[in-house]
Amino acid sequence: MRTIGAVREDAFVERRQGEWSELEALLFRANPTGATRALAPEEIARIAPLYRDLCADLSRAEAARYGAPLLDYLHGLTASTHAFLYAQPARASSALRARAKHWASAFPRAFRAHGRAMALSAAFFFVPFVLGFVATRLHPEFAFRVVPESMLRPLTEAYAKGFSAGRDAGTGGMMAGFYIWNNVGIALRCFALGIFGGIGSAFYLVVNGLMTGAILGYVASQGAGANIFTFLTGHSTFELGAIVIAGGAGLMLGWSAVAPGDKTRLASLQAAGRDAVVLVSGAAVMLCVAAGIEAYWSPSSLPDGVKRGVGLGLFVLIAAMLALVGRREKGETPR
Repeated sequence: MRTIGAVREDAFVERRQGEWSELEALLFRANPTGATRALAPEEIARIAPLYRDLCADLSRAEAARYGAPLLDYLHGLTASTHAFLYAQPARASSALRARAKHWASAFPRAFRAHGRAMALSAAFFFVPFVLGFVATRLHPEFAFRVVPESMLRPLTEAYAKGFSAGRDAGTGGMMAGFYIWNNVGIALRCFALGIFGGIGSAFYLVVNGLMTGAILGYVASQGAGANIFTFLTGHSTFELGAIVIAGGAGLMLGWSAVAPGDKTRLASLQAAGRDAVVLVSGAAVMLCVAAGIEAYWSPSSLPDGVKRGVGLGLFVLIAAMLALVGRREKGETPR
């Protein structure tokens, strides 16, 4: 029955996707404040019938109990169109708020919907991470086989000094830019190379997990373990979590091309791509937050106990968000 339902959902999406895309394009071209100067008169007139058909599509999808990703997409598009058509000028930001609320719920729902891919991604990263850490703690020279010595020596010296003196604001701003550039690059590679059957994502997750574990193990073996772990507690949930999520999105996208099931390969990629965009967008936001914390909070002169407590609180907060937010929506079925 689930297979039959999936086939019916695919046929429904294929039949209606054209009008949904047309409506999305019109809303995108319209002024975000609700003005219609960017649209031709015939385009403005086109929005109302598209909206009516969209509402009917949403009712059909809910009655048929189609999958959560499709329902999320239709709910979000309906809310945005309603806000565009009926919001008063004084409430021009309501469409943006509705869209933001939709995305805040869609991200954890997409994460849970592809829980297997996320778990596999975490295994690809954290198993080599632990192996690299343990191997380096037992034999510090192992780190030189996976990480350049020219990188390890400066890191060890920096963490040996600690951060009791803090870091000036100018340096923090420069480092924030570097962290965003570096971490987003890693996450995008973990995601984008997944198109090759997921092999590229798996490779980058394993390599980065092994290198990260080896770096931590080496710095700890040189007597600076407490300093580096305290430094990492504030932002590691956001940074490492985002890399795992981006890698999971890559694995999911690659598998949709390898095993499309009853769909055509193109239809399978399109369906997976909708969730992948949500996941990678959420990961990008997490990486930006991580960069801010890493640049200003982690190297600050605050007591180590405070940093560790806040880091633990952030971990619990992110875990709760991914596990709980959006669960009241109907039709959530993990894949």
